[in-house]
Amino acid sequence: MIAPLQQALVAAELPVLRAHELSMWGYVVLSALDNQPIRTQAALAEVIGADKSRIIGVLDELEGDGLLERTRDPADRRARFVAITDEGRRKRRAVQADVQRNEERVLAHLPPGDREAFLRSLEVLAAEVADPATRAGRAGTSGTGR
Repeated sequence: MIAPLQQALVAAELPVLRAHELSMWGYVVLSALDNQPIRTQAALAEVIGADKSRIIGVLDELEGDGLLERTRDPADRRARFVAITDEGRRKRRAVQADVQRNEERVLAHLPPGDREAFLRSLEVLAAEVADPATRAGRAGTSGTGR
C-alpha cells in the first residue's frame, strides 16, 4: 500500500519541480543543505544517499543557477565546502510549499482524527528506519515479540 502512495506523491511532485525549473535531485540537495549544516560535497552525498560522483552534475547546475556555492577547503584542496544561497533557500521553500499543498489535497480525504494518527505513525516509522541505534536500544521492549 505504501509503494503506490509513494509513487503517486512523487509523480505529483514532478510538475511542481518542473514549474520551478528544478530536478528531483536538485530539490533533495537544496533540502539537505537548508535543513542542516553540511560542510563538504562528500558529506552531502552521504546525507542524501547518493554517490559522490553522481551529484557533481547536480551541484554544477545548482551552482550555475546561483542556488548554492562551493568553495575549496583551505586545509584540503581536494575537498569543497557546499552552502545554500539565499536564492537557493527561497526556491527550495517555494517548492516545498507547493509540494505540501499537494500533500494536503491527498490528506484531505482522511477524517481529521485519522489524518493526525496517520501523520504521527509516519513520523514514528520514519524515525525508526532513520536511526538504527534507536531500534537496537528498544529491541525486545515492546512486549509484542515483533
